[in-house]
Amino acid sequence: MAVPPSYSDLGKAARDVFNKGYGFGMVKLELKTKSSSGVEFTATGSSNTDTGKALGNLETKYKIKDYGLTFIQKWNTDNTLGTEVSMEDQLAEGLKVALDTIFVPNTGKKSGKLKTSYRRDYVNLGCNIDIDLSGPTIYGWAVLGYEGWLAGYQMAFDTAKSKLSQNNFALGYKAGDFQLHTNVNDGTEFGGSIYQKVNNKVETSVNLAWTAGSNNTRFGIAAKYQLDEKTSIGAKVNNASLIGIGYTLALRPGVKLTLSGLIDGKNFSAGGHKVGLGFELEA
Repeated sequence: MAVPPSYSDLGKAARDVFNKGYGFGMVKLELKTKSSSGVEFTATGSSNTDTGKALGNLETKYKIKDYGLTFIQKWNTDNTLGTEVSMEDQLAEGLKVALDTIFVPNTGKKSGKLKTSYRRDYVNLGCNIDIDLSGPTIYGWAVLGYEGWLAGYQMAFDTAKSKLSQNNFALGYKAGDFQLHTNVNDGTEFGGSIYQKVNNKVETSVNLAWTAGSNNTRFGIAAKYQLDEKTSIGAKVNNASLIGIGYTLALRPGVKLTLSGLIDGKNFSAGGHKVGLGFELEA
């Protein structure tokens, strides 16, 4: 049995069919490169076509493989600085320990989080603790896997108020070309998804969501078709009659173009539809 995914990655295959290859209302440029010394750089710029607001992010990553160390530094145009230092498989096999800090120079605000995770066959555990002297919040999760079946639990405990602020359960099944995921969040939010890889070219996904006390069930279906090794198209629709279409083309190795559009089927003639453009470069 392989190592099960973390709690946040349960149902990821289904979500990827819905989310990857779309960027409604955004124009986005992403550049990835790696220096000769092994430092990885990722620069991202985006503009919201509705508001005109532009955002930028810069991330650097450097690994010292002999010691299992990874250093990550982040900066964005909101002038937020982030640093993460992690060590993996050194204290114990499968154990990862990380310190993540955030600093906002304009306000002087500082925050941090200590992260730990442990991955072995049949089990994936994790615990994150906010560095807050007034009362940290403790986040924890556990996922158990056996013969394709997956069971997970996720919680958050507010020590300042001495109560659970998050209490989530999940159950799923994963086979080679099929995945089923169900979850209950805080006893009020119910959800589920189904993912199926029909063949090497076609992937499909269905998701459902329901809130206790409401008669409104939210659902959507999505599909992705790989036309050839360079081109793929995607389509999705939900119960609100929002129709999404995506087109991804690898222009050349390391250069990818993404075009997407969102159509409001209920108000087709009223306009307000959204388009998106993405351009990715990797050297």
